[in-house]
Amino acid sequence: MNIKEFLSPDDTLVDVRVSDKTRLLQELAHRAAISLNLAAEQISAEILKREELGSTGTGGGVAIPHARIQGLHRSFGILVRLSKPIDFEAIDSRPVDLVFLLLLPVNPVDEQLKALAAVARKLRDPASLRNLRSADGTIGLYQAMIA
Repeated sequence: MNIKEFLSPDDTLVDVRVSDKTRLLQELAHRAAISLNLAAEQISAEILKREELGSTGTGGGVAIPHARIQGLHRSFGILVRLSKPIDFEAIDSRPVDLVFLLLLPVNPVDEQLKALAAVARKLRDPASLRNLRSADGTIGLYQAMIA
């Protein structure tokens, strides 16, 4: 699955300033709700419920918060580069500066796994991470993510 199928340049953000993980997730849920015409509270609740199971901070300064959303018909992503890393309770205890929020439809499961795998593969690659961190502006960040 190609990341540009569920990530648009409009949903790519740079130099985002937030104080903590919960605030970031709530802000991203609100932004996603506007784009998807869904309730922000529903999205936020599902994302936070998933985080309670264990942090989606995958290590290396990266987090991939994700959740299945009732009423969503296709995968949807928001890519964020933070202006200052925040604690995300990541598996390696490092603060996070790159976040990819991934919202998934409840069905079909194989499509969910393909979307999540595509994002995880990209955000595990050291060259991709360098490109994402050095990208100039939102278009540069978007291009680095879909390359």
